[in-house]
Amino acid sequence: MSEQENPNSSNTTHFGYKQVAADQKEGLVADVFHSVAAKYDVMNDLMSLGIHRLWKRYTVDCSGVRSGQKVLDLAGGTGDLASTFSRLVGSSGQVVLADINYSMLSVGRDKLRNQGRVGNIEYVQANAEALPFPDNHFDLVTMAFGLRNVTNKDNALASIFRVLKPGGRLLVLEFSKPVLPALSKVYDAYSFHVLPVMGQLVANDRESYQYLAESIRMHPDQETLKGMFESAGFEHCRFDNLTGGIVALHCGYKF
Repeated sequence: MSEQENPNSSNTTHFGYKQVAADQKEGLVADVFHSVAAKYDVMNDLMSLGIHRLWKRYTVDCSGVRSGQKVLDLAGGTGDLASTFSRLVGSSGQVVLADINYSMLSVGRDKLRNQGRVGNIEYVQANAEALPFPDNHFDLVTMAFGLRNVTNKDNALASIFRVLKPGGRLLVLEFSKPVLPALSKVYDAYSFHVLPVMGQLVANDRESYQYLAESIRMHPDQETLKGMFESAGFEHCRFDNLTGGIVALHCGYKF
């Protein structure tokens, strides 16, 4: 399936299970995250039973980040990864927390400032498909639970490839496809019956969490995304399945 993810038209794409005009998806996704921003951290803990913290810790462990390096945390949301990277790169390094959604970026900025993470973090509202950074600038780019919401994932991967330094790496942590049929059935039941109800009760927003469940199912599977990394120019691409493939961490290098 093409990047617009509709073999019959280059002008449409998916928004959850719906087909929409490609130029409308960005606004529709923005509305979702404007709605969920205030309760995002609380819902993450509830939805994953806190396991998202272990997934993110594994991502940091795989990053190889060192003091003095430049890191772009793309679709960085409320700043969980950026906070840790800020400590690891130190005062001589730089972390850019970037998100296309102003509401999410504001929540992340306020949270990190309350943690005392100042001095080496910048905040940029940016579209992953057209990053406003110089070529060959970052040692590491991370994207946690954001790629599936991008309208044109190939454009985003190409943009990320451009801003990475030679020798730099991209890490994409994203919901994926469970590898065990029994787990897949349980996960589907949870996603479509429990998650929207939880969204209604906690965030007063059933529809946004229904979309989030649907968006996970429309995201490329592990092997397909690995192939997209390779098509964008990344080398030594691999992925690690976490929690039975409910989440996968994809890694690729620019040489």
